[in-house]
Amino acid sequence: MSEPADPRRPRIEAAKRAVLSQVDFLHREFGRVESHWKSDGSRVTDADLAISRNLFALLHAEFPEDQLFSEELPEGEGPIPVRSTYGWVLDPIDGTNNFALGIPFCAISLALIERGEPVYGVVYDLGRRVLMHGGPGYGMHDGGRVAGVLQGESTPETLIGFHSPSNKALLPTAQSVLAHHKVRALGSATLHLAYTAAGLFGGAVDFNVKIWDLAAAIALCRGAGGEVRFLNGEQLPMRVFDLRMPRIVYVAGSPAMAGSLAGLLAP
Repeated sequence: MSEPADPRRPRIEAAKRAVLSQVDFLHREFGRVESHWKSDGSRVTDADLAISRNLFALLHAEFPEDQLFSEELPEGEGPIPVRSTYGWVLDPIDGTNNFALGIPFCAISLALIERGEPVYGVVYDLGRRVLMHGGPGYGMHDGGRVAGVLQGESTPETLIGFHSPSNKALLPTAQSVLAHHKVRALGSATLHLAYTAAGLFGGAVDFNVKIWDLAAAIALCRGAGGEVRFLNGEQLPMRVFDLRMPRIVYVAGSPAMAGSLAGLLAP
C-alpha cells in the first residue's frame, strides 16, 4: 500500500521555481536599481516591488485560494487576519540597503505557512549564489548540501549573527552577547538565521526584526534541528499580518545554543 502524497509538495516545488525565476533579475539590478524611503525609514527599491509582484503572480496562478503576505504591501494596508489553510510570507529582498549599495549580503525570502506556522522556507542567497530551502520534517538544504545547526558546546570563537538593538535601552543586554561570542552583522536578518540553519553561524540574536524577515528562515532552522526562541512574546502561529507590528526579539541555534543565548539576554 503506497503512502499518501504530501499535500504540501506542490507548493514546495512551486516556491522553489518561483524564487529561482527571479534570480537573474535580482543579479541584474544588484547595486544599480533606484531606491526610495518608506514612512518608517526603511529603504525600498523598484526591484523589491517587482519581485513581490512577480512572485505573487506566479503563486496566485497556481494556488488562488492561498493568502499572500509581503513586506511590500501598500503602506496603508491594515492588519490582515490569516484565514486560509496555506499562505505565503515574502520579503522580496531582505537586506535592501545592502542590495541598493552593491553589498552582496541580501536574499529573497519566501515562506510557506500552514495555519499560520512556517512549514517550508526558500531563501536565495545572492552573495553565495545558493538556494537554501527546507523545513520541519524535510531537512535543510544549503544548495546541494544537506545541512544542520552546529551542535556541541559554544566557544568564544563561535560566530553569532547579531544586529545591535535600535532601542538603545537594550544595549546593556546586548553587551552580554558581545562579551561571550564573536559576532557578525551582515545587514540581513534572513541570512543570519539561514546561516545558523546551515551551520555557518553557531546562532543568531536580533532585537529589530519583523515576521517577514524571519518566516522562511524559521522553517530552515527548524528543519535543520535548531530552535528559535522569541523573547518578547510568542509570534507563531501568525494570526494577523501587520506591517506595523512591533519589533521581534529572538535567539536561535541548536537547543543548547538557543538556551545559552536566551540566558545571556535574561534581565
